[in-house]
Amino acid sequence: MPSFRSFQPPSRLLLGPGPSPVPQRILDALARPTIGHLDPAFIGMMDELKELLRYAFRTGNALTLPVSAPGSAGMEAAFVNLVEPGDTVVVCRNGVFGGRMRENVVRLGATAVMVDDAFGRPIDLDKVEAALKAHPGAKALAFVHAETSTGAVSDAAALCRLAREHGALSLVDSVTGLGGIPVEVDAWGADAIYSGSQKCLAAPPGLSPLSFGEAAVAALKARRTPVQSWFLDLGLVMNYWQGVGARAYHHTAPINMLYALHEALLMLREEGLEAAWARHRANHLRLRDGLAAIGLHLFVEERARLPQLNAVQVPDGVDEAAVRRRLLDEHGIEIGAGLGELAGRIWRIGLMGAGSTPENVDRVLEALGAVLGRKPA
Repeated sequence: MPSFRSFQPPSRLLLGPGPSPVPQRILDALARPTIGHLDPAFIGMMDELKELLRYAFRTGNALTLPVSAPGSAGMEAAFVNLVEPGDTVVVCRNGVFGGRMRENVVRLGATAVMVDDAFGRPIDLDKVEAALKAHPGAKALAFVHAETSTGAVSDAAALCRLAREHGALSLVDSVTGLGGIPVEVDAWGADAIYSGSQKCLAAPPGLSPLSFGEAAVAALKARRTPVQSWFLDLGLVMNYWQGVGARAYHHTAPINMLYALHEALLMLREEGLEAAWARHRANHLRLRDGLAAIGLHLFVEERARLPQLNAVQVPDGVDEAAVRRRLLDEHGIEIGAGLGELAGRIWRIGLMGAGSTPENVDRVLEALGAVLGRKPA
């Protein structure tokens, strides 16, 4: 019988598309004593956590909470609660995660009307408006604000406005956006939005912040059919996360992970949202200039680039997987590969959360230059 020992992870600098580096302060929060998920002290922390999430999302939405699972479950929670069989949903696809939105719509027995743009391009507003005009009864407009697979950002404010003008709910993926670039739920008039704990918030993966506005809550309450998922039914989950006094048991919450998210959001509030956005932007520009100095270029046009997720074009004749492997083995740095139609064509360098520092930018540039045999011009 083999002998097993406690797992000791290697030291890595996480500069890929997620997870991002977790600061020691957040790791320490994870290690605090576990208490019951209905303990009055824990419920008090839950209320603080909701308020901190409202700060991060810039919203007053009462239904703002972390789903007890990663960002993909936040996506599914948004769809299963708002989309019913027979509905029509206009889905924008300019990357892999727009395709996953389509999968949710189809599996719910609804019709997905696709608005397709090239991977790496922002969503075309004219195409979206044409699709909404052609389908006046559409229940929702679903789109990815910050497309993790390509490093492109789309105009969330304009897209939410188009949805509202055509009587559709706006359903927004900002898994990679929250904490790294402006996310303005109330100012946009976004009806439903979800994110992830492991990107710019710098907590471990495992939770999905989500916020529903009044129109989304009304749509949830007016459903003709039960929510397909019992676990993700917000009508049930709300009875645990909301209310005064006794909370209704729904599931055993991931207690220590919620400690970690609470700490991460405290750190974000201490830094300030605008300061965090400016930091991500400054380090993106430092990386952009350093890449240019060693003859590398970003894939997304400048006006649509995410500062926290940088898609770098792989030079002709270079084995992109071999480069990533050498970065990991020789320099202890993880970067990401391309997904979908961009597989083999780009590297994805994440500068997210605590990983977005000048020192990390310089370290990855030096390592890339060494592996590629390129010196700054």
